[in-house]
Amino acid sequence: MSAYRIAGIVILLVAALVALTLALLVGGGAKPPLLQDPGPFVLWGTPIAKLVMNMSGAVMLGSLVLALFGLRAGDRSFDAALNIASVGAAVFTISAGLAGFLAFMAAFNPKLSIEREFGTQLGRFLLELPLGQSWLITTLFGAIITVLAFAWRSWTPTLITALLAAASFLPLATQGHAGDLAGHNMAVNSILLHTIGAAVWLGGLLLLILLRGRADVDTAQLVGRYSSLAIAAFAVVAVSGVTRSIVAVGDWTALWTTPYGWIVLAKVALLGGMGLLGAWYRARLIPKLAGARAAGWFWLLVLCEVALMGLASGAAAALARTPPPTGETAAFLQTPAQILTGATLPPELTLERWFTAWDIDVLWLIAAGLGLFFYLAGVWRLHRRGDRWPIHRTVFWVLGMLLLVWVTGGPINAYQEYLFSIHMMGHMMLSMAIPLLLVSGAPITLALRAIHKRDDGTRGGREWIMWAVHSPFARVVTHPFVAAAIFILSLWAFYFTDLVRWSMFEHLGHEWMVIHFLISGYLFVMSLIGADPVPYRLPYPGRLITLIAVMAMHAFFGIAIMMQEGLMVADWFGAMGRDWGVDPMQDQYVGGGIAWSIGEIPTLILAITVAIQWSRSDTKLQRRADRHADRTGDAELEEYNAKLAALAERDQRREEGR
Repeated sequence: MSAYRIAGIVILLVAALVALTLALLVGGGAKPPLLQDPGPFVLWGTPIAKLVMNMSGAVMLGSLVLALFGLRAGDRSFDAALNIASVGAAVFTISAGLAGFLAFMAAFNPKLSIEREFGTQLGRFLLELPLGQSWLITTLFGAIITVLAFAWRSWTPTLITALLAAASFLPLATQGHAGDLAGHNMAVNSILLHTIGAAVWLGGLLLLILLRGRADVDTAQLVGRYSSLAIAAFAVVAVSGVTRSIVAVGDWTALWTTPYGWIVLAKVALLGGMGLLGAWYRARLIPKLAGARAAGWFWLLVLCEVALMGLASGAAAALARTPPPTGETAAFLQTPAQILTGATLPPELTLERWFTAWDIDVLWLIAAGLGLFFYLAGVWRLHRRGDRWPIHRTVFWVLGMLLLVWVTGGPINAYQEYLFSIHMMGHMMLSMAIPLLLVSGAPITLALRAIHKRDDGTRGGREWIMWAVHSPFARVVTHPFVAAAIFILSLWAFYFTDLVRWSMFEHLGHEWMVIHFLISGYLFVMSLIGADPVPYRLPYPGRLITLIAVMAMHAFFGIAIMMQEGLMVADWFGAMGRDWGVDPMQDQYVGGGIAWSIGEIPTLILAITVAIQWSRSDTKLQRRADRHADRTGDAELEEYNAKLAALAERDQRREEGR
């Protein structure tokens, strides 16, 4: 291993350990608890194990992502990246197992022994308690990824491995401070996005260092591709970090009056420094990497960025052990709404609240922000090279993204946990209104036109989109009949099984609901209208028949909700303790009416759109036939008439011969 690679790893570890130690001493994270002291090994070993787990997880995920977007499957550099990811996953597995064990020691403070009682207590912690389950699942994730990253060497399996690597951060995102704060949902999403973004950023940078100097790697090209990933990762880390701090700090004055706030400010300064450093060498040095002097400065600055990342990683690990200011004054859960949702019951939903109530979901805020940025960047790229893009498609896409933010972060999200009718309205928006706008924006067509095509065998955004569009899975789910079946059957299955209960009681269930209905609605709308390519579309009469059938099933669903004699998820909507608005049964009836009436409006618009497209298609065919006739002088018609005349003449001769 070259001296530069060793220097990069050493700088990262030393900076991280220094920052971790200082932040633990300043923030009080290393102080023994008042009731039971597990000892210095547990107190210091836990944050160190978590720090190693975080950094090895970054190597695991970052290497996989950069390999997928920057290297070519089958090359030795691609295999090397997967080997590095596998090693990172192995260290991730070991450190997660150790951190989970130390968490058990800190929680129960048992006497370390090989007796059966100790093993039984540890087993119950891992299998029965949420914290232990999270550590166990995380460790299993790491073990699976270790094997897969080493065994799989082609595009699709590597993509699956990368998705599993990203999912491995989810179990622990629900624990720690995120599970204690009133803003639990925002905290969980913020921590998850922050961790994934930081992992892609740090892990990709470490992979650049470890692959430096290889003969089969075009360094300038790989650095440019990593830089694009780093920009997106920086945006995710910045936004999620701000929202996480808002939840944890509560009062802005706590930023400069509490140890937790001091560590947060230090992280903000480090993040800003890394952002400025990255922007500077992206603009000044990356275009000149072919020159020896520029390359030398670039790799020196990379080591500086690694040092800053190490400091930020150490501060982040210490922050997880530092009590947040909101936790010091957190109120006991006294009301039914607080017990169920972790938040106080909001005031009555009045007309004013429709414009002032907000409950931002940072996951969808970032998703919509990135969707707007990349779409508008694509439009601008087409404009710069002289290509035109229909303005109405841009308007549709922007409206769809803004509506997504409003539904997932506005009054609907603020009240959907308390009112079934608002929950149903949000569902109708997610599955019908938003997909109608997004499909009309034709994002796939724009991406295929705007993203540069690669000719070196690697895969960028355009190549991955082409792969997704033409994959066997896409051929199945975009078939009109399959898309319609998914759209309708999932509607009935969700509300008449325990899936709706899961979406209420578990934050993961709620996010799954949003993703599922957004995708199912998008697939259904895309199979009927839109400019984006799909493997198969029905003729226009078939589309209208399919749409009418879906409208009928949708209406029956709304009526079925209205006719329910019992309250759906009664231990949630019926136990909320609302002292305003209609009673839960009446509210459920209103929700069924929304599904039946208001929910049909986007479907009606969709039917009108299909009819208009049908009419335009017939008009285009007729114009094409007219132009062909003008060019050929009605040759086909004259030939057809001559053929008829010949047949008539033959019949006449036969008659005369008789």
